[in-house]
Amino acid sequence: MRRNVRSLLLSALASLAIAGCAEKTQGTARAPAPHADNATTLAGLEHAVTVTSDRLGIPAIRAASREDALRALGVVTARDRLFQMDLLRRSSGGRLAEVLGRDLLEADTRQRLYGVPRAAAAILSRLPERQRAALDAYADGVNAVLRSPEALPIEFQKLGYRPEPWRPEDSVLVVLGMFNALSATEDIERTQTVLTQRLPKGVMSFLLESIDPYTKALLGAQDTASPPLPAEELRALVAQSRKERPQRERVLSEDAGEAPVGSNGWAVAGKRTRDGRAILANDMHLELGVPNIWYRAELRYGEREVAGVVLPGLPLVIVGTNRHVAWGMTNLHGDVMDLVRLETRPERPDEYLTPSGWKRFDVAQETIKVRGEPDATITVRSTIWGPVAPRPLLGAPVAVRWTALDPEGVDLGLLEMDRVRSVDEAVAVLSAAGGPGCNVLLADRGGRVAWTVTGRMPRRRGFDGSVSVSWADGRAGWDGYLAPAALPRIVDPPSGFIVNANHRMPMGEGAPVLGHDYANGYRAYRITERLREARPVTEADLFQLQLDTRAEFFGFYRDLALRVLTEEAVSRRPALAEARRAAAAWDGRADVSGVGLPLLMRFRRVLTDDVFAAWLGASRAAEPGLTLALPDIDTPLQRALDARSADLVPAPAGGWDAFVLAALEKAMIAVKQEHGGQPLDQLEWGAVSRVRIAHPLGASPELAARLNMPDEPLPGCGFCVRLATRSVGASERLVVSPGHEQDGILHMPAGQSGDPLSPHYRDQQRAWVDGRPLPLLAGPADHTLTLVPERR
Repeated sequence: MRRNVRSLLLSALASLAIAGCAEKTQGTARAPAPHADNATTLAGLEHAVTVTSDRLGIPAIRAASREDALRALGVVTARDRLFQMDLLRRSSGGRLAEVLGRDLLEADTRQRLYGVPRAAAAILSRLPERQRAALDAYADGVNAVLRSPEALPIEFQKLGYRPEPWRPEDSVLVVLGMFNALSATEDIERTQTVLTQRLPKGVMSFLLESIDPYTKALLGAQDTASPPLPAEELRALVAQSRKERPQRERVLSEDAGEAPVGSNGWAVAGKRTRDGRAILANDMHLELGVPNIWYRAELRYGEREVAGVVLPGLPLVIVGTNRHVAWGMTNLHGDVMDLVRLETRPERPDEYLTPSGWKRFDVAQETIKVRGEPDATITVRSTIWGPVAPRPLLGAPVAVRWTALDPEGVDLGLLEMDRVRSVDEAVAVLSAAGGPGCNVLLADRGGRVAWTVTGRMPRRRGFDGSVSVSWADGRAGWDGYLAPAALPRIVDPPSGFIVNANHRMPMGEGAPVLGHDYANGYRAYRITERLREARPVTEADLFQLQLDTRAEFFGFYRDLALRVLTEEAVSRRPALAEARRAAAAWDGRADVSGVGLPLLMRFRRVLTDDVFAAWLGASRAAEPGLTLALPDIDTPLQRALDARSADLVPAPAGGWDAFVLAALEKAMIAVKQEHGGQPLDQLEWGAVSRVRIAHPLGASPELAARLNMPDEPLPGCGFCVRLATRSVGASERLVVSPGHEQDGILHMPAGQSGDPLSPHYRDQQRAWVDGRPLPLLAGPADHTLTLVPERR
């Protein structure tokens, strides 16, 4: 879910809870829990299924077939996460306002204008029979819980509505919701289109340099030269900004430069471990909430076994192991969306130009129910390429061509990971699967490792997808998707390990362009650095690497600060002595007890705001409502600052040093104001980096303490291997060697249950905060649930 939608959702839920709008329901707030030795009939079962739950509430499902196992998975997931599942399908399908009110109407309108519900139905109709059977079976299990006489979870009681039956297309909506979180590149393309129109070519190449210094170091021989610093063009932009915008304003997004939704993943081959086993490590970085986005599960059916995490609403183990192969994922940041500039004419606004001539827009009316108010009706326009976007671009309408909305681009091919027996078989399954574009790290029982890409990647002609262009003359467009064999892969590299942390991977000559906005390579560089030093390794070693807090990424800003904080500068402005002590005291890590990093983080933010406002402020006038999004702000910023030229930055009369000192002073004042005037050389990182994991109803003061996880210091930062920001963190940490699952590690924030009265609501939180491992596999049974077929 996008951050602004999540904020609106939390606010609306809290308002409704505070207003006490809930209708009274019978029974307790506790969701149904399994009791020892009870048996429940379940429609559709072929054979009896046993579900045991351990001390953490992790279900271990034993069934005769995949479909029976997935029916049971539907039961236990709905039992523990029903409200979360309902929000996921409503958010993706544009039906939040129906139960939460007008505040969510805009978010619903966006989903309807993009045609997400219609896309889900079309995708479902094209799924292979085995995948459709899996969705049907899962829905059987969810609906068995919905029909149960037990009380609804507390959220439904507070909000006063009953969830509808679960449909197979609801599971597809959940897939499309994850697509939206991982692969919607609309803001990046809008930004690049606007800047391409307004900035000199040299400045564009400089701002959009695709390989940062850390990634260059990783690519080695594939390194490419950096574009030249466009000094004259930047000077002209700064001079223009002085004339037109004496009061500089932020032009980049509030979260610019923070960690994007991404992940860490690496696989270490047997030649680098103690006994020849290959080991996979994966921690996926997503927005954190209560309950956690993932649900832990272990399934055994026939001769197949899988264990890992599932996304509530989907009958898939997203990352995990089948005892022969283990797999983990990171966001590819692949470019699977294009904004097609539409050519229209004022005298016939209901038509647009296509390669076959002028064509009328397809027009439909959508009705959105709004709680407590009349229904809202919107008009949806579509083209041969996709829906018309809600916002024009540079004054012209654009259509959205997006893999997520294409029935050929989405499927549940990941289901087949239960049968693979080697990294070669796994690569074949994953490269053919549809879904959000991801890097996949693999390890198998034979000690081998691999990396590949999953998800359908467009085959473009006539353009590279970085900016919006017209497709009207047929020269630009998509020619289907890349063949699975054309997707890149690395198998058994000489180094003995493979790392991906959302950065650009080595593709080789002639490789297809998969994306344009890869993450900065610092995390991957640090992981690689540690793995090169470590030999042999164990699961415990790799888990500790997931907790690494080294943050030398900010070393540039420390060195810059100390360079200008000379004795002379401090003597003129004595207050800066505190900043110098803080910068000098930083130990290069993001540990909660460390000092100095709060100042350096804010210093970087101030520099970014001031410099990019000077460079891009005038360009923003072309699209005033656009929040500019750049994939990498630090590489161009640092190159310009290294030049030490006052003309390249909005420097005052005192020159370049004065500009940097003013930024430091501004950062120092802001940090001290936020933390009660505490001296900067005593302000610990833990006062800034705090884990805030909230329940959707947790914004209500009366419910916050009961529903939210504790607000406490958390090690890590947005560029650390142990990634932590105010809203994003490791949604799970997995370390496993296939065939040695008993030594595997898996933990996550909060707990299995979404019921605040359950003992499993928060019982994994402490281990997650403290960085303590929990076992991957479910332990001894505390409860047993037997599901039996209905009599025929």
